Amino acid sequence: MAPHDPTPSSDASGASGAPDASDASELVDFSVDLTSQEVLRRAQVMAALGPDWDPVEVLLGEEAAYDLLYSGLDADQQRIYDDLVAAGVLPARGDGRAAA
Repeated sequence: MAPHDPTPSSDASGASGAPDASDASELVDFSVDLTSQEVLRRAQVMAALGPDWDPVEVLLGEEAAYDLLYSGLDADQQRIYDDLVAAGVLPARGDGRAAA
């Protein structure tokens, strides 16, 4: 049965009363356990990051980059930044103002 064909009716007999070969297939439950694949993927990610990867250092570096990104804004840029924070597009940082 092709995927675009409707599900066959519960009456599987053909015109002759015998079961029709094209309707003989039934839908079956199909599931795949990807647990082992996910464990392998995570192990490969950790191996690629290497032993020197420090998540706390990475997070602090990202925070410093955001501070630098939003520093030295002129009045118009600061207004736009404040509007974006108020709209929830950007997270509030520090006292709610971009770093000077």
